[in-house]
Amino acid sequence: MSDPEGRRALVTGGAVRLGRSLSLACADLGMDVAVHFNTSAGGAESTAVACRARGVHAVTLQGDLETADGNRRVAERAEEELGGIDVLVASASNFIPGALADVDEATFDRVLAVNVKSPFFLAQALAPGMAARGYGRIVNMADVAGLEPWPRFTAHCVAKAAVIMLTRALAQALAPNVLVNAIAPGPVLMPEDSTPEQVERSAAKTVLGRVGSPDDAAGALRYLLTADYVTGDVLVVDGGRMVRP
Repeated sequence: MSDPEGRRALVTGGAVRLGRSLSLACADLGMDVAVHFNTSAGGAESTAVACRARGVHAVTLQGDLETADGNRRVAERAEEELGGIDVLVASASNFIPGALADVDEATFDRVLAVNVKSPFFLAQALAPGMAARGYGRIVNMADVAGLEPWPRFTAHCVAKAAVIMLTRALAQALAPNVLVNAIAPGPVLMPEDSTPEQVERSAAKTVLGRVGSPDDAAGALRYLLTADYVTGDVLVVDGGRMVRP
């Protein structure tokens, strides 16, 4: 197992909710952290403060990740702020509902831009530096929606399936110095407006009979950042949803 202490991480969408837990997981491993946000400035600073309390250096970076140029700028600023990036946690995402007949081109493009285009161009920007230093870790946040179809989230499912294939392609292209994996969470964090009935339905779809927490995904991240013989893999964290009878 490798020790990431002293390394430098960029966590996109790292300000709030699941992203905050992933940023803190990096800090818990002794890594300096660039906490990216788009609109959650207050959440980003709160997360950075919590990272600093763990004894690491942490900065916040604002950026729109819908364009290739926007991703390159975020990558460049992160490298400037921390002196290089060794670890990319691509967790920025959107979650836009829409059945097949309801998704227009603008919505489809937006879903693909944040979920697929962003990790692609961030990896393109950051991987050369990782390879030159002889060390790199990329962890993309996929979703069980990339492994099973959800009728009300067709574009989202397509995007997350693409993230899984992107992860495998990057693992092949960037070996042996840069390891690339993905995490596919299930119900580890319910929407803020979820009703008790919705939580109960989500729990019933797992074989463990309960919903998880962001810490479950953060634990998967800690494993992947310390493993040195795992690449091109998708670690499913879903309480057994995928094996439910």
